[in-house]
Amino acid sequence: QVQLVESGGGVVQSGGSLTLSCSASGNIRNNNIMGWYRQADGKQRELVATITSYKYPTYADSVKGRFTISRPGTEDTIQLQMNSLKPEDTAVYYCNAKNRDPWNKPLDDFWGYGTRVTVSS
Repeated sequence: QVQLVESGGGVVQSGGSLTLSCSASGNIRNNNIMGWYRQADGKQRELVATITSYKYPTYADSVKGRFTISRPGTEDTIQLQMNSLKPEDTAVYYCNAKNRDPWNKPLDDFWGYGTRVTVSS
């Protein structure tokens, strides 16, 4: 099992910034991929950004150029720097972690409890 603890959500005005953090503990492998997904009220959960244990990032088109995902220092901790926030970024943000085999095939799937981000107009 892998435990994920998220922090950093809150309320911010449109155009503002927030930083989300997620720390993983437990059976997290050296080869893994971690990321952030979000779910707005009444909508399906969607990918925001991911980063591999080799620090390769990917982003949803809707956040490219505004959000930055990173693994600062400690390998099993990720951060999501969110700039130029818009009301449509309002959602519950969930941290996700997947261990991977040597061919990068996901082996499992773990989720945090989520942290709410509200962007007021």
